[in-house]
Amino acid sequence: MEKQLKLLNKPAVKTIKTIYGDTYDCVDFYKQPAFDHPLLKNHNFHPQMKPILSRTKQNLVTSSTNQSSKLWLNGKGCPSGTVPIKRITKDDLIRQTHMPPPEDVTFDVQLVAVAIVRTENNPNNKFAGAQMAASIWNPLVKDQQHSACRLKIQKGSDTMQVGWRVDPTLYGENKTRLFIHFQGGNKHCFNTLCPGFVIVNTEIPVDMVYDQVSHRGDKTSMEDTMSIGRDLVNGNWWLFLEENHIQIGFWPQGIFTDLTSFATNVEWGGVVYSPPGVPEPPMGSSFFPVEETSYDAYCRGLAVLNDNGETIDVDKTTTHVDNPNLYKVVDLPHAIPGKFQHFVLYGGPGENA
Repeated sequence: MEKQLKLLNKPAVKTIKTIYGDTYDCVDFYKQPAFDHPLLKNHNFHPQMKPILSRTKQNLVTSSTNQSSKLWLNGKGCPSGTVPIKRITKDDLIRQTHMPPPEDVTFDVQLVAVAIVRTENNPNNKFAGAQMAASIWNPLVKDQQHSACRLKIQKGSDTMQVGWRVDPTLYGENKTRLFIHFQGGNKHCFNTLCPGFVIVNTEIPVDMVYDQVSHRGDKTSMEDTMSIGRDLVNGNWWLFLEENHIQIGFWPQGIFTDLTSFATNVEWGGVVYSPPGVPEPPMGSSFFPVEETSYDAYCRGLAVLNDNGETIDVDKTTTHVDNPNLYKVVDLPHAIPGKFQHFVLYGGPGENA
């Protein structure tokens, strides 16, 4: 285990802590875990990389807002030329042995339940990305359960995900955190637990704690904007957060077998997991949707990027719920007049009710 930790934890230029007690190593950009991937040995990536997207998405920034800066005890994250990587402990490795197997690309996975809206199942779809603004919640989970909201992009067996999740097996506690996940070739993992995702942002870690969450009846829901977009030149898949599209990093095109070009499927909504013999956990707000955003978990502003990289409204969506007695989803393509007003409301009490 010590040998494994030495391989996983890269040398730190500097070590910083969050206000929640997490330890992050500021790792030299070129020594981050992503570059252990055998297909990235001869990369030409650098810390100042910026994606080339359509004209509608050129106003990108690399610095964070005050919200993410508040995360750090030092108030500013890692130095230029380094990236924040959460330090892995022995306890983390032990918990990973209890992680569920990766999701299949179909919806018949035992022990996993979703309540989602997805694009029409059409192999001729050509999506260069997708986006959502998701309300952030903290459903109660226990005993290796997890509960999450995600944006998922897929073609064949390759997938990319971003969202929030409560997952004590992954994180060691029950705070609501950002997460990313990819499955490409024979690699699959969350966050930076395996080589693949290249971080460029010095301040926003891919597994950060959300310091505020939504509560039923609040006038304003806590939310984060999340989007994934394909570079028009080299095909890398970039991750952006917050309304001003802060660039976090990218999944290189070369690590995929099916997502080397465009995606064919996108989904938005909730997903939960419960191990055998354990009741299914709550999802979203922990209540069924009542079609009121101050009470419901939601994804709003749903959109996809077409093959020219242009952001367009989503049409021809379908819903899918694994267990309608425990979870529900409501698809509102035109919740409010105007562009990009597609809402998805989802949630449910699970068997904890």
